[in-house]
Amino acid sequence: MPAHIFHLEIPQSLEDVCDRRRMALIVYDMQAGIVSQISNGEEITNRVARVLAAARRAGVRVVFTRHMSLPKELMGASQYRMAMAWQRVSDPAAVEPWFLRDSPGFSIVPQLAPLPSEAVFDKLAMSAFEGTPLAMALRDCGILAVAICGIAMEVGVEPTVKHAADLGFVPVVVTDACGAGHDEAARRSIAAMTFTGDAILTDVETFCAQLGRGETSGVS
Repeated sequence: MPAHIFHLEIPQSLEDVCDRRRMALIVYDMQAGIVSQISNGEEITNRVARVLAAARRAGVRVVFTRHMSLPKELMGASQYRMAMAWQRVSDPAAVEPWFLRDSPGFSIVPQLAPLPSEAVFDKLAMSAFEGTPLAMALRDCGILAVAICGIAMEVGVEPTVKHAADLGFVPVVVTDACGAGHDEAARRSIAAMTFTGDAILTDVETFCAQLGRGETSGVS
């Protein structure tokens, strides 16, 4: 049960925030060119699909993000530095923008195709909130908590979780529905989020079961 003080309700558990009126799901960067880069991409896609299906059944608002590359003529120093690190090149002239709009790698994998009732926000940064209208859209709907799944835990999910907490949202991380490019770095991300205590960490089974309870209880 949530705690209470000064007319405030303080959510403390997954049960406290699994309310379709107050929670949204962020499906983070499940793009063809990203899923294909991790060894268990198909497995993560299937887990994200389960989370997405449960959220849709429960009437939870859903938002997708896509990482976008700029044409080289529009890339700035930070964009080049990031691309050089990812592509392991030392010469900026060797950089190839991987996620140009409408390129094959930019699209969300077909198994998770967004519905017309769901939003897709494109971004340049790692946090889903930086440079996008996501926070404004969620606040306008009265959203308190954001659940997140997708790729990659150590690259973009953790920064989004920290940013969400700084913005006053309660982050919920479905850990086994978050893929990683580097397993040890992902474990460090989970350890850091556990230590700071900002986020509620859960798994696919628990999250979907909790959404199902809200669905059958007739919460409106």
